[in-house]
Amino acid sequence: MTAPTALELGDLRRVTPIDGGFGQGRGKPVDRHYIEAFLRRHALDIRGRVLEVAEDTYTQLFGGSRVTQRDILHVDESNPRATLIADLADADDVPSDSFDCFVCTQTLTYIYDVPGAVATIHRILKPGGVLLATVPGISQMSPYDRDRWGEYWRFTAQSLGRRLGESFGSENVTVESYGNVLASTAFLQSLCAGGLRRDELDHRDQRYQMLLAGRAVKAK
Repeated sequence: MTAPTALELGDLRRVTPIDGGFGQGRGKPVDRHYIEAFLRRHALDIRGRVLEVAEDTYTQLFGGSRVTQRDILHVDESNPRATLIADLADADDVPSDSFDCFVCTQTLTYIYDVPGAVATIHRILKPGGVLLATVPGISQMSPYDRDRWGEYWRFTAQSLGRRLGESFGSENVTVESYGNVLASTAFLQSLCAGGLRRDELDHRDQRYQMLLAGRAVKAK
């Protein structure tokens, strides 16, 4: 039996990450590179009255003049920019059939009742409205968010697809995954996307689903 070849792990031989904070201090985090790529490809969906969680950064960046009204959702009144205060899992006060698009990035992982949240999203979208959602697959935890809202889930393409399909219908849902072993390692070490080549970022390996992105359309 051939002995395994010794690996020179170099800077990776450590039990703490090279950097902290998801890599924000070094540049654009790897997951944000994928999130923006997904939203850029579906930018035409970001139109009319658009709802986004916590801020309206992506609504402005990718919606532009197609957006007629921007709303910001927050779970409590700690966000002065929020136009709607509600828990997605229990948001009866948010009117049904109200939004043309919901940009929901990296949010469902902090909601314990994901089925309830997805049902709410389906209800408040207008017929023909679109949900653009991203969730983590392989990721470190966020102590800031965990301590405030709780951090409950990581997803796979199959679990996100089934969960969205239960409310929107599987025929109205498309899900894709981003990442590979190198991108995942860089993300876990809190390195930034700028440290990887474009071909290294673009390569997709279904065994290493670092980020999941789902597009769901409410049937007319």
